[in-house]
Amino acid sequence: MSGRSSLRKRTAVLLALMLALVGATAAAARPRHELKFDVSFPAATRATPADGRAFVIVSTHADSDPREQIDIVNGAPFWGRDVAGLKPGRSVRLDSGAATYGYPLTALDQLPPGRYYVQAFFTVYDTFHRGDGTTVQMHMPCGDGQNMFDSPRDMYSTPQWITVTGDEDKPLKLRLDHVVTPADPVPAGGTCQQGNPADSGHVKHIKILSPALTEFWGTPMYVGANVLLPQGYDDPANANVRYPVEYHFAHFTENAPHGFKEDGSNAFSQFWLNPGSPKFISIEVREENPFYDSSYIVDSPNVGPYGTATTKELIPALDARFRTIAAPWARVTSGGSTGGWEALASLVFNPDVFGGTFAGYPDPVDFHRHQIVDVYDDANAYDTLRRFDYPTQRPDDRTTAGDTVYDMAQENLWELALGDHDRSGGAWAIWEAVYGPQGKDGYPALVWDKRTGAIDHTVAAQWKPKDIDAKLAAEWPTLGPKLQGEIHMYVGDMDTYFLNDAVELLQKNLDAQTSPPADATFTYGREKPHGWSPYTDAQWFGVYAAYVASKAPAGTDVSTWHGSTMTKAAAVDTVRAKLPASMDGGVIDRSATTRGLPR
Repeated sequence: MSGRSSLRKRTAVLLALMLALVGATAAAARPRHELKFDVSFPAATRATPADGRAFVIVSTHADSDPREQIDIVNGAPFWGRDVAGLKPGRSVRLDSGAATYGYPLTALDQLPPGRYYVQAFFTVYDTFHRGDGTTVQMHMPCGDGQNMFDSPRDMYSTPQWITVTGDEDKPLKLRLDHVVTPADPVPAGGTCQQGNPADSGHVKHIKILSPALTEFWGTPMYVGANVLLPQGYDDPANANVRYPVEYHFAHFTENAPHGFKEDGSNAFSQFWLNPGSPKFISIEVREENPFYDSSYIVDSPNVGPYGTATTKELIPALDARFRTIAAPWARVTSGGSTGGWEALASLVFNPDVFGGTFAGYPDPVDFHRHQIVDVYDDANAYDTLRRFDYPTQRPDDRTTAGDTVYDMAQENLWELALGDHDRSGGAWAIWEAVYGPQGKDGYPALVWDKRTGAIDHTVAAQWKPKDIDAKLAAEWPTLGPKLQGEIHMYVGDMDTYFLNDAVELLQKNLDAQTSPPADATFTYGREKPHGWSPYTDAQWFGVYAAYVASKAPAGTDVSTWHGSTMTKAAAVDTVRAKLPASMDGGVIDRSATTRGLPR
């Protein structure tokens, strides 16, 4: 009897195990329900169909909207997909299919189970039938500087908490119930393009319709400028005084140049309002566009003829409205980073418009060092490839101690998730749009595969017209006589984005020129990052004043704006003394040391 009982027990246990195994097998065979979102907008948010890109953004905290937490490192994961003709009340699905692509997790099913603060977003694309016969869809900025997640007409949902289990049987529905509106009031009959900032006593604003850009984009296009007038400009005693101009290039802003405040509440404003300070008109252009927050001030097959719009349309309008000295010798360019490239390029491409540049930590000026990628000769932008070794990832951002913050693939894949066809509003996208040719589809030709980094050298060869160092080397017999003594550069020798490397190649080329000699200056900040400058903005105006005085035609009275009399020789010596080969001190613009959204 006991033997039979034992047998029955063993049989029962075995049967139970078999049933458990069958159940587990069945559960394993049952398809897992992957995470998916249905995104829609009501007619109250937008009454007409929308083309664009839909996003889902997830965060683990509610300190701010998830759309404000997107970044290259330590940012909120997000996924996007392109959408055509989405009607009010209809939805677009974001899932783990090929149409949806994200960063840093490429697919939605890579998101671990957990509780998340979630938001949907939709950036609206406009259709441009351009003057060259191409048709493209891009987002038109509206006084926001192409800041995707805060750009008027774009839509977003109220954030909400959700729980992801890893086996969702229904799509999670997100409703775009808000629309971004312009930051500035738009005047009747006006446009939100380039914003509508208010004037003050010393700060004026101008915005003009650009015929060249309107023809290119096939729709009315505007450019603008922020103008800082010198102390005493409106004094009747100065009614006949004209002033030299500093064209300070930078990212899009509605703020006064150099952070000027009418109440004199910062050091630069106190300098500017001091009657004894040099008297300049300082101008910053506003040229947000469908690719980026700045145009790079050159003509481009993708971005359009912004060089023409600036030099042949905007500057003449500025000269007509304000008492500028409308001559190249009295126009200097300045800026850092993007503005540094623009400052140098404006002079090199327009030596008969501008008379000198003071360009800091510029975007790549030699494409043998496009940051640290040689677009002409390297095989891959993301990895250094060797015959027998594993690929070595190329750094993109570093500290002055040499630590890598993120690599080339990370930033490029982040941009790709924000938008294909260089519609991310990112740095690599605008460089491709400005420097390179147009592709067969009307969008910028890709210089490398966005997912793999493999370089297309046929496209890279077509970047050479925008390679400033290559242009100077090839055209020095023509450009040299016009640019001798006019190029002044500065950069930290541990620039965050390795931009000092290209500057050093430029210096090597210019130092080798003898007919005529370049007489350029290059100042390096020892162990300094991106954003380093040898001087404060106020101190720079002392340098500009001496430089312009050295360029003034014989017999010119410079005392009305310089603040003192100075011989040409003394002025030249002053500029040279202020720009040594290397410096330990200086200042750092911390806002220039990061990339990402929001800017």
